[in-house]
Amino acid sequence: MTGQGKPSIVFCHGIWADGSCFSKVIPTLQADGHEVIAAQYGLDRLADDVLAVKRTLGRVSNPAILVGHSYGGSVITSAGADDRVAGLVYISALAPDNETSQSQIDQFPVTEVFSHIEVADGRVWMKPEGVRSFAGDLPEAEQRVVWATHYAPDADLFNQRVVGAAWKSKPSWFIVATQDRTVHPDLQRFVSKRMGATVTEVESSHVPMLSKPELVIDVVRTAAKAVRARATVS
Repeated sequence: MTGQGKPSIVFCHGIWADGSCFSKVIPTLQADGHEVIAAQYGLDRLADDVLAVKRTLGRVSNPAILVGHSYGGSVITSAGADDRVAGLVYISALAPDNETSQSQIDQFPVTEVFSHIEVADGRVWMKPEGVRSFAGDLPEAEQRVVWATHYAPDADLFNQRVVGAAWKSKPSWFIVATQDRTVHPDLQRFVSKRMGATVTEVESSHVPMLSKPELVIDVVRTAAKAVRARATVS
């Protein structure tokens, strides 16, 4: 806990993104008294991304809450087994159960964004027009920034098995983006129900932390209060 007795918050980004995608929610949580940091990782190998999150946990006090967006949900599902993690927040995310991210995606209809990708140099790039399927509820100028800063994952990343399922032993919260055209909303509803998460649905594209930041802040605050209460009882 921080000096104010609040858990730290560690954000974990998805593909076609980096830690800056949480820029609209970090300042408020810092002002609330949380230690906040966004893990940065290379989207080359899942195991390396998980290790990067564990290293990042070492830069803040514990207990900590992991917040994963999109593929970041796969990352926190594995990294969340770390003893320093007290809770998990998923944002329009994947949440495998000892499976690959791709095998989970394949159980649901293909979403629109995958009609706007190109594999080149061993990485999966989003074409400029694809940003409308990724972040279509943002102003056009913000959409252009999202595309300009997107980072392509290794083409094999989603075929790497997620080891463990931290949501089986850690309290979880889930934000379902009902207008998501990247991770199918039905996939989100399925995994959130399977994990027994506290669910909040929001009319949003794939990036509610950018289009509906106040709602995301509220969910993280709720998770933090619950983690703090559990720590007080124990």
